[in-house]
Parts: sequence; structure tokens; C-alpha cells
Amino acid sequence: MQKIVVFILFIAVSVALGALSGVSNLPGEWYQSLAKPFFNPPSAIFAPVWTVLYAMIGAALAATWYSRDNGRRLAIFVVQAVLNLAWSPVFFGLHSPILGLVVIVPLLVSIVIFIVASWTPCRVAALLFIPYAAWVAFATLLNLAIVALN
Repeated sequence: MQKIVVFILFIAVSVALGALSGVSNLPGEWYQSLAKPFFNPPSAIFAPVWTVLYAMIGAALAATWYSRDNGRRLAIFVVQAVLNLAWSPVFFGLHSPILGLVVIVPLLVSIVIFIVASWTPCRVAALLFIPYAAWVAFATLLNLAIVALN
């Protein structure tokens, strides 16, 4: 029972932190004025996708928390979490797609490192991060395209 409570708590905190980051750094007029690539998804897509991803990130953290020899993987998790939470304030808050790119590239690398490091000791955590990696790879491409177009 305690394990389930921890999973729920980690998921809830992850989703809450993601939502807080999102509402604190809304795209606004500045973002709307930027030239965007043809593959830029509608704005309405981002909140639901990130909500699901943050739930999966929280579940991956809980799975990692309960797995053996987790110190290195928890450190990698913290790195990606800090980079994840830094991207919106940098890109939207500072109005800087270039600095956003400087944050998102290492974010993507840290996510891939977490997947690789978790693959054998905690496959569930690794699998939970694969959609996150795919979305951040797409977001990196989108960020790069915005830099190139502006």
C-alpha cells in the first residue's frame, strides 16, 4: 500500500510542477508573433501531452526510487528535471529561443542517458521515458526551427 501512495505522490508532484511551470510561463503575444515551421502543432496540444508526460515522468521516478542501486539514475533524473523546468522560463520568460535551445539539447541528452542507464536495472522507468524522449526530440526540432526562422 505504501508503494502505491509513493507512486501517486510522485506522479501528483510531477504533474503539479509541470503545470506550475506551464502557467508561470505562458507563450503570450511574443510567441504568437514568431515565425514557426509548418510542423508546429496547435497550441491546444501542448497541455494534454505534457500532462501525460509529467505523469509518466513521476511514475518513472517512483519506479527508480524503488529499484536497486539507484543513486546514479536518480542523479541523472534530477539533471533532466532541472533542465525540463528551466526550459519554459528561458524560452518564454526570457523570450529567447536561442537560450531555449541551449537548455533543450542537454535536456534531450540527459533523457536518453536516463533511458540507457535504466534499461537493465529498471526497464519500467526506461520505457516510461521513451515517449518523453520522443516529444522532447520533436520539441528540440521545433525550437531549432524557430531559431532558424527568426
